[in-house]
Parts: sequence; C-alpha cells; structure tokens
Amino acid sequence: MVCAVRIRARSTRYGGRVKGHRERHLVSRIGWLRAAVLGANDGIVSTASLIAGVAAAQPDRSAILLTGIAGMVAGAMSMAAGEYVSVRSQADTERADEARERAELAAAPDAERAELAVIYVDRGVDPMTADAVAAQLMAHDALGAHLRDELGIHEALVARPVQAAAASAASFVAGAAIPLLTAIALSRTALPWGLPIVVIATLALLGAIGARVGGAPIAPAAIRVAFWGAAAMAVTAAVGHLAGAAV
Repeated sequence: MVCAVRIRARSTRYGGRVKGHRERHLVSRIGWLRAAVLGANDGIVSTASLIAGVAAAQPDRSAILLTGIAGMVAGAMSMAAGEYVSVRSQADTERADEARERAELAAAPDAERAELAVIYVDRGVDPMTADAVAAQLMAHDALGAHLRDELGIHEALVARPVQAAAASAASFVAGAAIPLLTAIALSRTALPWGLPIVVIATLALLGAIGARVGGAPIAPAAIRVAFWGAAAMAVTAAVGHLAGAAV
C-alpha cells in the first residue's frame, strides 16, 4: 500500500513518469517517417529511372534534364495527393469508429465495461482484476480506453493526412533532386555509369538513416533499399535502350 501511494504521488508529480525512469519510444515517428522514407525513396528511384531510361534511348541532353524536372514535379504532386487521400481515408474510418464507440458507450455502458474486461482477460489478467481495471478505466476515460484497447487507435498512431502529404511531397522533391543534379553535373558520356553509382550510394544511405531513426537494424535496410533501387533503374534503362533502338 505504501509503495502504491509513493508511485501514485510520483506519477502525479512527474506527469505520469516514475522519477529516474524515462523511456523514449520511436512508435510516434511511424506516420511521418513512413511517408518521408517512401517519398525520398520514390523520388530518387523514379527520377533516376526516368533519366536512365531516356538517356539509354540516346536523346539530347536537354531532353534528359527536361524529363528529370517533369518527373520530379509530377511525382511530388502525385505522392502528396495519394498520401493525403489514403491517410484521409484512414482518418475518416477512425472517426467513424470513434463515433460508433461513443454511441455504444452511451447506450450500454455495462456491456462495454464487460467487453473491456474480456479483452484484459484474453491478455492474461485474472477476471477479478480485469473487471476492476475495466471499471476504473471506464470511470477515468471510457472512450479513450475502448479506442486504445478494443480498436487499437492510439494518439501516437492516429492518422494525420496533411502531415503525411507534406512529408511525402517534400521528401520526394529532396530525393528527386539528387539524380537530377547528378544529371546536370555529369557529362553525357559519364552519365550512364556515374548516375547509378550516385543513386545506389544515396539509396543505401537513405535506408541506413531510415533504419537508424526508426531504431531498426541498419545494414539489412541499406542493402534492401539499394538493391531494389538498382533493379528499378536497370529495368528502366533496358526498356529505354530497346525503345531507342526500335525508334
């Protein structure tokens, strides 16, 4: 009892944290991190693949650069629109579930409490404790408890369409700028071998950074991102070469 009182006092004093024990979890980064990594990766791969494909068809330098710029702008807008629509759909579903849960709590609070207790029993809590916990959580924040434990909707993971769209578009432009600037800097003869080197190295770095920020193993992520980017460039360059020969 004394221990419980001390923990409760410390929890109140330090904003829900036990003194001397602070934890930093990375799950709150998932929303924007996923959009940013996807946008940057897509910007690098799609723009580099376009440039490589067009360059393989032997056009002039201005056509290569124009293709890169058009790909960067179109891709950024497409990524932003697609990310917003998809995440907005998720947000709409979450809001609909929240409204439904609020109505169920108002209509049958006892049944909802029992439902919450069953969830805790399934997780390994004994029935009496589960019922007591469910009752206390219902008294404190019934809707929040059901959203979190019944539906898996947590504040750290809630859908944010505008944030995801902005992160996706900005990271796409940042990623696309790398192959585009490489195409500007390299000569026409150096582009076929210089562009893949720069892009593969950048993709490996992007994979490593994404893994580091997300707390995942670095080497597998770097290899995975670099491999699939190189494969995409190789296929596009081959198609461009064949198309250029046919035309």
